[in-house]
Amino acid sequence: MELELKKLTKEFQGFKAVDDITLTMSNGVYGLLGVNGAGKTTLMRMLCTLIKPTSGSILCDGKDIFALDGEYRRILGYLPQEFGFYPEFSVHDYLMYIASIKGMRTSIARKRVTELLRQVGLAKMQNRKMKKLSGGMKRRAGIAQAMLNNPKILILDEPTAGLDPNERIRFRNLISELSQDRLVLLSTHIVSDIEYIANQVLLMKDGKISHSGTQEEIIQSVPVKVWSCVVANNEVEMWQKQFKVSNMKTLSDGIELRILSEKSPHYNAKEETMTLEDIFLYYFGEKTGDDYDVL
Repeated sequence: MELELKKLTKEFQGFKAVDDITLTMSNGVYGLLGVNGAGKTTLMRMLCTLIKPTSGSILCDGKDIFALDGEYRRILGYLPQEFGFYPEFSVHDYLMYIASIKGMRTSIARKRVTELLRQVGLAKMQNRKMKKLSGGMKRRAGIAQAMLNNPKILILDEPTAGLDPNERIRFRNLISELSQDRLVLLSTHIVSDIEYIANQVLLMKDGKISHSGTQEEIIQSVPVKVWSCVVANNEVEMWQKQFKVSNMKTLSDGIELRILSEKSPHYNAKEETMTLEDIFLYYFGEKTGDDYDVL
């Protein structure tokens, strides 16, 4: 399975939310990383045929996805940032309803729903109403509905937004388990969502894919190093003005700073191993957050 984006652009009233992206993806997990407003959701919606590009094309195994229409959607699974559901439906009935919309035969749907409820850890909750589920449970129900048709392409838009750390880890492990033999594109602005499961990382900024590659390749693209050093409490603001500081830790003898710099910034600085979190700060100028992407 291969998705090919050719000079893909989407404009809204003269603003390019997605700007001339050319990219090829095949089976594996792709982590699309960028800050709020980078254009990630717009890109996802085009890949799911929810909106059409202003220019350029998206090809699935060489065929335009908009021309393929239903044939393409039959191999597609999609979890948006916020997915709709009937609050009075039980989890089981909700999934059966989605299966019917997808044209699945009832006997096949029942078997598939039972299998997915077990896989996402909701088997004991299948008779609970959707409105009674926690945020994490709703996201797991969302991934189940996206997987009903056993898609060859799975697109997840900010799948862990709003989840607590434990639910985020559980969801990440679930995505890793579901990623076998399919193309998974996971959009997020939370580095930990992808750093352990993504085969390829795509950095998106201002509507463009600025860098792509393995995590090692992305890390090697940065012309600075990471240093840690301890400074006095009253010096922290001064250091933040001079350098990009990715982390701070309070110690008994001061504040330990994690600094991005070409050269050692301090006499007691120690070089550290660079992480994807440091990369995010270097390219986007801010730490990862936990808000929703809006474009």
